[in-house]
Amino acid sequence: MERFAEMALFADFYGPLLTEKQRNIWDLHYEQDLSLVEIAAAVDISRQAVYDLLKRTEKILRGYEAKLGLVQRFLLEQEKLIEVKEQLKGFTEEDFANPQAWESYQQICQQINDVFNVMESS
Repeated sequence: MERFAEMALFADFYGPLLTEKQRNIWDLHYEQDLSLVEIAAAVDISRQAVYDLLKRTEKILRGYEAKLGLVQRFLLEQEKLIEVKEQLKGFTEEDFANPQAWESYQQICQQINDVFNVMESS
């Protein structure tokens, strides 16, 4: 996984565990795409302090993931859900013995799509 995407996921899952200062610097760099120099000027600290804080925060986030594994579990569950969604695409109305079964199938497909929509908008 690309480092930036990985860090974004870590921050999504573990961001609330960071201090306000860590979250603020993280947001300025990764979400608002400011350079270290721009962040340093905005929060009135040195560029080196920004760099050090970002590296410490990354280490903290990686430590949370190593201990809790929430991002890894999320990605595995997402893969499983993608597989299920692909398998469901193969069914047609004729594959079902009664209209209620077809309706249940359509509801399941909609629920899976709803889950994907929530995951993509987060």
